[in-house]
Amino acid sequence: MPNITKPSFLDDTYLTACESRVIAINEQGGIILDQTNFYATSGGQPGDSGKLEREDGSIINIETTINGDTKQEIILQPEQASPKPLVGETIVGHINWERRYKLMRMHTACHLLSVVCPYPITGASVNVDNSRVDFDLSEISISKEETTQKLMQLINANHPVYTKWINEEELDANPSIIRSKNVKPPRGLGKIRLVCIGENECIDSQPCGGTHVTETNEIGPIHIGRIEKKGKENRRFRIRFGEEI
Repeated sequence: MPNITKPSFLDDTYLTACESRVIAINEQGGIILDQTNFYATSGGQPGDSGKLEREDGSIINIETTINGDTKQEIILQPEQASPKPLVGETIVGHINWERRYKLMRMHTACHLLSVVCPYPITGASVNVDNSRVDFDLSEISISKEETTQKLMQLINANHPVYTKWINEEELDANPSIIRSKNVKPPRGLGKIRLVCIGENECIDSQPCGGTHVTETNEIGPIHIGRIEKKGKENRRFRIRFGEEI
């Protein structure tokens, strides 16, 4: 039976430190806590890295974070040379905030790209320096320069970004909010998390379990580096931080 970890990052994506209790160590040495601010790899966003501070002051370095048998089980994977905690031990988890904040900014930018390019999403990958979103699109009707301009207009308008929860019946009644063509929101928990942009969701609203900033201007300058043809009906948009040189 999988262990259950409370995902504290869903309540506060800016939670850089979180006190937790070790509830299990798996056969591979993965650390499972009762609650954590470490995001597990999912939805194209990589898992958090960081460190666990023990009561004696020693440090356990965390390379990445993944899910176990279910998304309710969050496993922190330590560096091989790091000391091992004891089950029942109280620790404080510190995420690599600089890395996480870049991922939050970039993930929110990917959502805005799906507004500028309102086509079914066939794949996505969020990274600290650049990301990609693939669309089910046979012909390009928008240039990378025009896409960048429209993205920056949304960013500079400083729209609020927030989350809300709906039940599965509400999702079934409004299936158009699902942007991914190949991946559906997890079901069975009775509720679906939406990431919304703009007052009263006027810009966007879509299912997502990732971490995001709270205002679009936190994203900062970005641009579309390339638009690539990845198949007869698949176009890949690459997003990069900074202004295009």
